[in-house]
Amino acid sequence: MASPELATVLQILRAHPPLGGDTIEEMRASMDALTAGVPLPEEVRYEPVDAGGVPAEWTTALESRADRAIVYLHGGGYAIGSVSSHRPLVTQIAREAKARVLSVDYRLGPEHPHPAAVEDACAAFRFVVDGGLAPQRVALAGDSAGGGLTAAELVALRDAGAATPGAGVCISPWMDLTLSGESMKTRGGLDPLVSEEKLALMAAAYLAEGDAKHPTASPLFAELAGLPPMLLHVGTAEVLLDDSRRFAERARAAGVDLEIAIWDDMIHVWHAFGPLLPEARDAVAAIGAWLQHRIPPDEEDGSSS
Repeated sequence: MASPELATVLQILRAHPPLGGDTIEEMRASMDALTAGVPLPEEVRYEPVDAGGVPAEWTTALESRADRAIVYLHGGGYAIGSVSSHRPLVTQIAREAKARVLSVDYRLGPEHPHPAAVEDACAAFRFVVDGGLAPQRVALAGDSAGGGLTAAELVALRDAGAATPGAGVCISPWMDLTLSGESMKTRGGLDPLVSEEKLALMAAAYLAEGDAKHPTASPLFAELAGLPPMLLHVGTAEVLLDDSRRFAERARAAGVDLEIAIWDDMIHVWHAFGPLLPEARDAVAAIGAWLQHRIPPDEEDGSSS
């Protein structure tokens, strides 16, 4: 049975669907409106930057240290979402991980199909490393499509023979654009945020007739050996539950140091509902603790920025 707080969130989402509309344009407007009125803390700095040719934004909280950084990739099915729509969630991650966070406005489909998002994500990581941080002191993180893009970027960097980040965090990730997971059907009535129909529309927009099983479009089908430590969060009420389960199984079989946390009754990217949902606050705190363990303080640079 859902807690009173979760029941309230579900009621709000069903009355005002965040992905309202039948077109990409309508869904973009709906998502941007979702966080438009959310107040942001005055003590947190938000600095727009050009990250190697990609629009991005540094988020620096009072708790953020100068010796670690996170490259954050927002969700939205590779077709909607932005730095703006995810600013409240990124702010909380910056605080809990005690790190600066570079939130990336990567290119979206259908205007910019795969692999544009992967190219932009890799450029943003190189930008952070070129700024002076060692690769192992940088983590990748993202939610939904951004969680899948996190895994895809790790695969792309490894395949290019480039330096790889110290860790990767995938929140409710979309790992399989073929939509073949069993939970796509069995959880359809539970997940108020994501549906098979919406995902199919977004996959078509992103792929533009490309191969849905391409390793950096659907990292579930990639060779996963050699990836850095990873953390996956997923809820039992998500249509994407089996994306995480299957990816975790394949990654572990390939020797990846991977931890998966499956949260009972939680919906897609419940982390974003911190003001209303205790489990959201707990989940972001758990991500922050995991990242601090994987990217501990640098004894030579322990200052906050």
